[in-house]
Amino acid sequence: MMLRRLFRQNKNLLLFWFNLLVICQHTRGESLRAIAVAGNGEKGFSISKIGINTMLNSPSGITLSPEGVIYICDTQNHVIQQATPTGVRPVAGTGKKGYSGDGGAATNATLNEPTEVRLDAEGNIFVVERMNHVVRKIHQKTGIISTIAGTGKAGFEGDGGLATGGLLNEPQSIQFDSNQDLFICDTGNNRIRKVEKKTGLLTTFLGNGKKVNESKEVSWTNLALNGPAFMDLDKLGNIWLVLSQANVIWKIRPSQKTVEHIAGTGKSGNSGDGGPAEEATLGNPSGISAALDGNIYFADTQNHRIRFIDTREYLMQSFAGTGEKGDGPYGLATDCKFNSPRGIFVDTDGAVYVGDTGNHRVRVIMKMATFPTPKK
Repeated sequence: MMLRRLFRQNKNLLLFWFNLLVICQHTRGESLRAIAVAGNGEKGFSISKIGINTMLNSPSGITLSPEGVIYICDTQNHVIQQATPTGVRPVAGTGKKGYSGDGGAATNATLNEPTEVRLDAEGNIFVVERMNHVVRKIHQKTGIISTIAGTGKAGFEGDGGLATGGLLNEPQSIQFDSNQDLFICDTGNNRIRKVEKKTGLLTTFLGNGKKVNESKEVSWTNLALNGPAFMDLDKLGNIWLVLSQANVIWKIRPSQKTVEHIAGTGKSGNSGDGGPAEEATLGNPSGISAALDGNIYFADTQNHRIRFIDTREYLMQSFAGTGEKGDGPYGLATDCKFNSPRGIFVDTDGAVYVGDTGNHRVRVIMKMATFPTPKK
């Protein structure tokens, strides 16, 4: 779907990307292939009419609009980039670290380590800034930026009051539920916080603030979370939560108030593909994305891989990457090397977008027909 949208907008430019980037053998049919759509592999800050000529700095969170616009957390450049077939440009941030600009144009505001970006049902852009301890909103029509949670100071307070007066501590991830209530991984506070859309009130949704359960009797209201870092919601409203420090992934059913351990043994490692997900070892997992088919994709950051949980039988599967740190080559996804990927987004057509953080690129992995190897 994403490719069809891009072809309609600028067929020549997309063909240029393919001819330049897709390196593969003479084979038939379709296979999973990885190509870069933004970033030239060099750390820096630049704007370009061709996405692969742009310089990024540790990109992480990614999302797509229904129209196919890619939004990128260019984390260490402290900007949100917008990628289209006509190029890559900032929609928020100046490239300088700071916390300013509320009430004005987002392009004149300063940000501090944005780690995830989401769109609400109206197309407004929401950004979580880890080192500003805030969540901010960029109005889709006006481009005006405002803070909707946090004050800019680290701490824990404000439950029951307006989210704009509450304190967060190094939040890293956000997502909306079907009511458009906003969930926040308040990582430094070991909690998931919630901002109600209708009232703007802030509450603790889950977590008692501790990393380890001190009692064997654990309940919904007395549950320790060890650094809740990244999350996504599936089509049924379940929350898939990555506890990066604990090397595990949980499934939270808000309607039933239950928490289930799905993946990871708690030990750091790189094993278990093809077997039960709960017996697999992970390496500081980061971004997570729920696909429409129910499978759960995540960035296994220290293992330099993209893996997924087959939710039919809760099996761990490999999707892309060799497990070795590297940069490419372009072509088969299983041969493509990554460098500490942290961001991930699965589009409605199954294409998987990856913030390849250490390589300063954004890649897309999708099924496509093979192309002949370009002549030198």
